[in-house]
Amino acid sequence: MTYKLSIIIVNYNVTQLLRNCLLSIEKYTEDVKYELIVIDNKSTESSWSDLIPIFPKVKFIASEKNEGFAVANNKAIETALGEYLLILNPDTEFEGFYLNEILNFADSKANFGCLGVRMHDANGNFLPESKRSVPDMFNSFEKLFTGLKKKNSKSYYRNDVGEFEIAEVEVITGAFFLVKKEVYQKVGGLDEKYFMYGEDIDLCYTLLKNGFTNFYYGKASILHHKGESTIKDEAYLERFYGAMQIFIDKYYRESKPLQYSFLKAGLKLRHKIELIKLK
Repeated sequence: MTYKLSIIIVNYNVTQLLRNCLLSIEKYTEDVKYELIVIDNKSTESSWSDLIPIFPKVKFIASEKNEGFAVANNKAIETALGEYLLILNPDTEFEGFYLNEILNFADSKANFGCLGVRMHDANGNFLPESKRSVPDMFNSFEKLFTGLKKKNSKSYYRNDVGEFEIAEVEVITGAFFLVKKEVYQKVGGLDEKYFMYGEDIDLCYTLLKNGFTNFYYGKASILHHKGESTIKDEAYLERFYGAMQIFIDKYYRESKPLQYSFLKAGLKLRHKIELIKLK
C-alpha cells in the first residue's frame, strides 16, 4: 500500500506529550491518506508502550539503543511508504485541517525541498526558529552574543518574513519537517553524525545546495511544547554546541576559512559562558 504522507515521530521519555500529539493527528487528518510511524529511542521509562493498544493504527517501533535523533528517523523512514515524509516532534500538536492544503502547495512547487509551519509555545508566543537563515559569520554573531532581533532584516531568524506569511526561506525546524521521500533519499537524509540538534539545519542546507527550494508556511500553526523533554545540563550543552561544530567543520572549514575561524571561536566562547551559568 502507498500513502500520500508518512508521519514519523521519534519518542524519548515524553509519553503524555506523545499521546496528545497522536490525538491531535487523529483529529485533524481525516481527509489525508497517511500512515503514522512512532519509533521509541530506547526511553528509560516504558510507559510509551501503553499507547500501543490505544492507537492500533500507529506503527510502533522500539529501538534497541539510543543512537540519536537522525539515526532513529532514518531507521523509521526506511519502512515508510508515503510519497511525502513529515518528521514531527512528539511535543507538538496539530491545530487545524491544513495538511491537504500544505501537500497541495508542495505539489505545486517545482524543485520542492522542504516545508515548515508557524510554531508557538503553550503561552501563544511565536517561536522564531520556525524560519531561519543558514548560519554565517554575521547572523551567528547576532544569535550567539547580541540577542538582537532586528525587524524587517534578513537576520538568523528571518525577521524580514512575517510570521503568518508564506515565503521561501533557507532553514526550517525539525519539529515539523515536510519533504518528499524521493528527495530525502536523493540527498542522503539526516546526517547521522549529529546525535541531536543541528541535523535539521544541515538537511535544509543540503537541499539548497542540491538546487531545491525550502518554504515557510505561516498560514498553518502548531503548538510546540519547546524543551519539555530536554534537561539543560552539561551533556545538553555538549551536544548542542557539538552539533554546531559539526556543521561548520563540514561546510566552512575548507571553503570559508575566515568564517570558520570566527565561528569556531564564537562557539567555544559561548559554550564556556553557558557552562559558567550552570555553576
